[in-house]
Amino acid sequence: MSNSYSIRSTKIGNSAGFRLPAEFYREHPQFANADGWIEVLSPNTAIVRIVPPDDDEDEDSVMMRLFLDFAMTEALKNNTLRPYTVEMSEAAHKLIDGVELEDESL
Repeated sequence: MSNSYSIRSTKIGNSAGFRLPAEFYREHPQFANADGWIEVLSPNTAIVRIVPPDDDEDEDSVMMRLFLDFAMTEALKNNTLRPYTVEMSEAAHKLIDGVELEDESL
C-alpha cells in the first residue's frame, strides 16, 4: 500500500504548487478532488495529508479523525517523531511472545 511518487514544483496561477503524477490518481482515485494540508517537520522534510471527500461520514468516523489529527499534532511537536524500526518491532514481539488470550475474539 505504501508507494512513493515523484512530485514536481510548478506554477499554478499566481501561486506555486506541486504536481502529482497521473499514476497517483489512477492508483488512488479516492484522492481526486480532495483537500488537505502540508506540515513542515524540519528544514528538509514535510508531510502531506490528503483527506478524501466523504459524503457518508458518520459521527464515529468524525470523532476518530479528530482524535487521529490530535495524536498526529502531538507526535509532531518538537520534532520527536521517529520511524518505527525493525528493532522496535522485534522488541515488541519479544514482550508478547508466549502470551495467550483466554478469549480468542479479543
